[in-house]
Amino acid sequence: MRETGSVGGVVLAAGRSTRFGEANKLLEPLRGTPLVSHVARTAVDSSLCEAVVVVGHESAAVTDAVDSFDLPTRYNDAYAEGQSTSVRLGVEFARKADWEAVVFLLGDMPFVHSGTVDQLLDEYRTGDGSIVAPRYDGKRGNPVLFDRQHFDALADVDGDRGGRELVMEHDGTRFVDVEDPGVLRDVDSESDLERDTTEH
Repeated sequence: MRETGSVGGVVLAAGRSTRFGEANKLLEPLRGTPLVSHVARTAVDSSLCEAVVVVGHESAAVTDAVDSFDLPTRYNDAYAEGQSTSVRLGVEFARKADWEAVVFLLGDMPFVHSGTVDQLLDEYRTGDGSIVAPRYDGKRGNPVLFDRQHFDALADVDGDRGGRELVMEHDGTRFVDVEDPGVLRDVDSESDLERDTTEH
């Protein structure tokens, strides 16, 4: 078992959700609550030491949607340049908070269970992986945990790629098989919300 310090979470909620249409999908109601608030709830209900929400597009409304969770927010003024700019802000927060590792939660994936985040933490603390990702039905999903040794590499990613290449290429990546189809379910269209059959 490795000696680990604190592990925090970063909710990526800055994007324009252009594929969804004119509406900001992060603010669309899911079970009567804005979609992004379900992701914030996942972070808060997990064993993460703390979490931060990175906002950008319609930042005031997104901040209001997560206000009840008393989470800090960081504004990404370069959000139009892609997800990597939000990842960079998350890494900056993680460094200042002296986190040993960070879990990136996507703001458009509201069906992930908080227990799944805890499974990633358990694998990180008991295993030898420096990147830990969930896998459901043989398919890699989100959220993903990165040890601080990857902070520099994450900060150097550009465009809309996030940390995907690191996950796929690094030999320190470990997968956790989970019973949570939510790790594969993002929301890109209204029909994705309409087929809500998964409970937190």
